[in-house]
Amino acid sequence: MAENLNYNANGSKCYDNQESNCQKYGRLYNWNVAKTVCPSGWHLPSNAEWQVLLASVGGDKTAGKFLKATSGWTGNTHGDDKFGFSALPGGFSDSTGTFYNVGNFGNWWSTTEDSASNACFRGMYSSNDEVGYYKYSKNILFSVRCLKD
Repeated sequence: MAENLNYNANGSKCYDNQESNCQKYGRLYNWNVAKTVCPSGWHLPSNAEWQVLLASVGGDKTAGKFLKATSGWTGNTHGDDKFGFSALPGGFSDSTGTFYNVGNFGNWWSTTEDSASNACFRGMYSSNDEVGYYKYSKNILFSVRCLKD
């Protein structure tokens, strides 16, 4: 998908609970919900599938430059969107309902589980062109990109 998913699933949220943020950045989902929200014919990518994408656009260290949207990032940190991925920094939310870093952080779930309480995700940040690989609580709300089956 060339945009963050904006499917209104039970438990998903718009950044700051503002519908306009869903229109721009898509909705935020915890890991369990994220695994179920992609439409028929699409799926939440695994870490391995994310890695294939990143390798095909130059590797983890520089992929953010080519995958970030040309606008929507804080300051002068936009990408060139060379491949039409149009990554936008939808921020995230914790289990208390506090929201963080819209415009600065774009984090996307993968299906890859790390432990009973943590799952893997990919992150892009306004501070650099790297696409990071991280593990965090399944209860945190991140963005979702779906991959065609």
